[in-house]
Amino acid sequence: GTARHDREMAIQAKRNLSKTTDPVERLRLRCLARGSAGIKGLGRVFRIMDDDNSRTLDFKEFVKGLNDYAMMIDKEEAQEIFRIFDKDGSGTIDFDEFLVTLRPPMSKARKEIIMQAFRKLDKTGDGVITIEDLRGVYNAKHHPKYQNGDWTEDQVFRAFLDNFDSPYDKDGKVTTEEFMNYYAGVSASIDTDVYFIVMMKNAWKL
Repeated sequence: GTARHDREMAIQAKRNLSKTTDPVERLRLRCLARGSAGIKGLGRVFRIMDDDNSRTLDFKEFVKGLNDYAMMIDKEEAQEIFRIFDKDGSGTIDFDEFLVTLRPPMSKARKEIIMQAFRKLDKTGDGVITIEDLRGVYNAKHHPKYQNGDWTEDQVFRAFLDNFDSPYDKDGKVTTEEFMNYYAGVSASIDTDVYFIVMMKNAWKL
């Protein structure tokens, strides 16, 4: 049902965009209008731009990142968003903090069930889901492309991981943060905790 949720969420985000004036909420909605991976994708763009690995961005980098990700935001709005995140007035923002704030808020119950699913998939317990981890948990043989001979088992696993991986830097590994960011997007389209938890339990046989 994720694809349907994705579409519903994108439509909902576009609708809400016209109603909200809060600059951070507007940026969040612009990301969500691209589907569950929208926020994660912006995070990757920023990470690629962070040449010196400082995990911070100055205003110029911030604006360039938004432009690279084709977020059409005027300079005033970008300045306003930047100021909100630059709490200490240092002229730089911490992009981990930025992404956490941008992620749609989730209840503790939702975060817990997401982590349960992550731990189930992370067979080796090293905090990263890889193709190796998936072998015992996810059955590739039911995938239509495997059944008609187009894909090998590994290709099915890789495509599955790519769902959660960030769009511009698919490395076949999914971190807790990427998994959480992905489901924060899905969560935004589901109103009640109960429904979200049932969906997760069914999807991951928890």
